[in-house]
Amino acid sequence: MEGRGLSAGRSLIAATLHRLRLFAELVAFQHTIFALPFAFMGMILAAGGWPTWRQAALVTLAMVGARTAAMAFNRIADERFDSLNPRTAGRPLPSGRLTRRWALGLLLLSVSSFVAAAAALNRLCLILSPAALAVVLSYSLSKRFTFLTHFHLGASLGIAPIAAWIAVTGQPAWPPVLLGLAVMFWTAGFDIIYASQDVEFDRQTGLHSLPARFGIATSLQVSTVLHAFMVLLLLLLPLTMNLGWPYRIGVLAVAAILVFEHVIVRPDDLSRVNAAFFAANGWISAGLLAATAIDLASR
Repeated sequence: MEGRGLSAGRSLIAATLHRLRLFAELVAFQHTIFALPFAFMGMILAAGGWPTWRQAALVTLAMVGARTAAMAFNRIADERFDSLNPRTAGRPLPSGRLTRRWALGLLLLSVSSFVAAAAALNRLCLILSPAALAVVLSYSLSKRFTFLTHFHLGASLGIAPIAAWIAVTGQPAWPPVLLGLAVMFWTAGFDIIYASQDVEFDRQTGLHSLPARFGIATSLQVSTVLHAFMVLLLLLLPLTMNLGWPYRIGVLAVAAILVFEHVIVRPDDLSRVNAAFFAANGWISAGLLAATAIDLASR
């Protein structure tokens, strides 16, 4: 009997870990690094250094909850399209490795976590939480109606530093708006690059994107302009905040990575899109946070 109980316990643990891996794959949890550093950046800028551990923990919970909810909703809403696209057919939902019921459960849990964290932070965060959820969740539907969907995704990530600022101070301000716009242009730019992989599929299924509407070459040029705007906004941020050379050096490093990103992706060669999308963008968000933290710590 004891052996059976031990075996059942091991099976339960194995099944639970398998389910958690499927959840992480469903929402591409490792890509949280794209948005979370900018939320932390807004948080430490608002605090002029490191905030309280309570604020840091709640901001992290809110950000992970919002992003997980957005990705879960995206996968649920796009299940039919994902099943038709060879590039995405192996994802947990279209492949049948995870049921829609489990995905809905994860969505509800993530939304609840986000709202609970917002309520624990301050009253304004709680009041604004439905609007934030509306922005991040509705992105999944915008590609059905407009080729400007990339800017919708950009706005979804761009509200991260603004929300983190409000989480710490309890009120809005201009500096995080400037940073939020920079994040919006950055995100829209790299999403255009990523969407270039699905031009023919989007056209066949009636989904909208800049590459599907105007072609890959023109869209990559637009992406370059958007990333130039991002760098310009980041360079303007010290005019509203007391930021010095460590931050500026970080921005120059970001500009160099963006140049690399656009050099390795060409209209006639999209084979390195994943390198541009995942590796380069991860270094951008984490590196800029590190430069900002060093700047604040060196005062």
